[in-house]
Amino acid sequence: MDKIISLCKRRGFVYPASEIYGGFANAYDFGPLGSQLKKNIKDYWWKKFVIGEDNIVGLDSAIIQNPKTWEASGHLNSFTDPLVECKKCHQRFRVDHVQEVKTKMAEGGVAANAVMGSLDKLGMTKEMTSMVLCTAGGEHDFSEAREFNLMFKTFVGVTDDSSSVAYMRPETAQGIFLNFKNVIQSTRVKPPFGIAQIGKSFRNEITPGNFIFRTREFEQMEIEFFIEPNPEESKKWYEYWIEKAKEFYLELGIKSENLSIRAHDEKELSFYSIGTSDVEYKFPFGVSELGGIAQRTDYDLSQHEKVSGLDLKFFDETMGSKYLPYVVEPALGVDRAALAILTDAFDESDGSDGRAEGEITLRLNPKVAPIKVAVFPLIKKEGLPEIAREIVAKLKKSGITTYYDESGSVGRRYRRQDEIGTPWCITVDFDTLADKTATLRDRDSMTQERINIDEIVSQIEGKLR
Repeated sequence: MDKIISLCKRRGFVYPASEIYGGFANAYDFGPLGSQLKKNIKDYWWKKFVIGEDNIVGLDSAIIQNPKTWEASGHLNSFTDPLVECKKCHQRFRVDHVQEVKTKMAEGGVAANAVMGSLDKLGMTKEMTSMVLCTAGGEHDFSEAREFNLMFKTFVGVTDDSSSVAYMRPETAQGIFLNFKNVIQSTRVKPPFGIAQIGKSFRNEITPGNFIFRTREFEQMEIEFFIEPNPEESKKWYEYWIEKAKEFYLELGIKSENLSIRAHDEKELSFYSIGTSDVEYKFPFGVSELGGIAQRTDYDLSQHEKVSGLDLKFFDETMGSKYLPYVVEPALGVDRAALAILTDAFDESDGSDGRAEGEITLRLNPKVAPIKVAVFPLIKKEGLPEIAREIVAKLKKSGITTYYDESGSVGRRYRRQDEIGTPWCITVDFDTLADKTATLRDRDSMTQERINIDEIVSQIEGKLR
C-alpha cells in the first residue's frame, strides 16, 4: 500500500490536504491525474446508469438541507458509532474497529507488545496498530463505550445559536427522497424508475484511515430506485442492481478475483432494510466495502410524509390507487472505486516482461485512464514538435485527453507515461516527414506499429470503443 500512496503523490493522483500546514485529519486533495480519474469514473457511471438505462433520471441536490430532513430520516437520533477514548493519550477509536484488530491479533497468535514487528505477518496497517499501542506507552487504557453522532454540525445565517443549527449531509440519498414528488410531477416518470445523484457526503468518522478508503469527506454515486411496494418486486430489483453494480466495477478493469458480494446477516441489517449486500474488494489492508445495495422498503418516504405532513404517495392511474413505493438503493463510493482501480492496476516489474526490475506500470483500463494518449517528437527540432502539436490539437478537439512531452529520451518518456497509466504513446520521427506516419506504442504489450497521422484520431477512438 505504501508504494501506491507514494506513486499517487509523486505523479499527482492524490496529495495530503493542507500539506503546507502539516496536513489535516485524513483529508486528501485529488491532483491533476486523480481528479481526472475520478471524473472518468463518475462519467462512466452516469453514462451507464442514467443515459444507458431507460428509467433513470438525474438530480443534484443541496448539501445543506432543512434540519428536519435528518430528524425524519433518523440520522439525528441513530446515526452513531460506539466510541472509546484512551485515558492516557486521549485518542478516540470505534469499538468495533478495536475489537476487529484484537481478534486479528489473537488469530495470528501475536501479543500486543509484539505488534510493531508483526505488521507483515498480520497484514496490519499503521492505523490498525495505533488501536492497540498507546503513544503514551504500553496498551491503551480505554474508557467505557459511548455513542458518537457522525453528523457534521454547522450554522446557517448570522447567528450561531441553536435556532440556526444545520448539518452537512451524511449521505446523498435524502435529497433524492425530498424531491421524489417534484421529479414525478416534472418528468412524468412512474415506477419502476430511479433517481440518480453523484455528490459529496460528510461523516465525522472516529477513526478514518487506510489512505482514501475512509475519510470524513467523500463522494457517492447513488440511485434510489422506486418500485411497487411488495417484497417480491423488491427482491427482483435488489438482485438486478447487485449484478449491475458488480458489472460496473468489472467494466472499469477491476479483476473479478478481487471482487465479492457479501450479504448482511440479520443482526447487521439496518432497521429499515429487508436485505442488504456489499460489493467488496480485496485491498492490501484486507477485504472491505466498495458499495452497497439495500432494500430500504418505504421507510424514507413514509418518514418524510409523517414529519412534513405532505402526501408523498404515487398515484397509479392504471390501478386507480395511491401508494408509497418501496426503494432499492445501489450506493457506490467514488473515492473507494478510485483506490480499488489504482490498486488493481499497480504492477511492479520483476524484470521478466521486458521492463527493468522494479519499474512500475499502472495498467489502467482506457475507460478511466486520466490521459489516453501521449505524443512525443523524437527531437525538439527539424519541424517534429510542430507536427506532434498538430496531432495533440486534433486529439483534444475530438475530446481525447492528450499529453505532449518533448523532455528526455523517448525511452524515459515511455516509462513516465507507463507509470501514470497512459494506454498509448505516439512518437513523431524523421520517417513522419517522409511518409506521414508515426509510431503508436501500446502500454501493456509494448508493441509498436506505424500508422498514418491522418488516421490517428479514428484509430484511438476505435480503441476506446
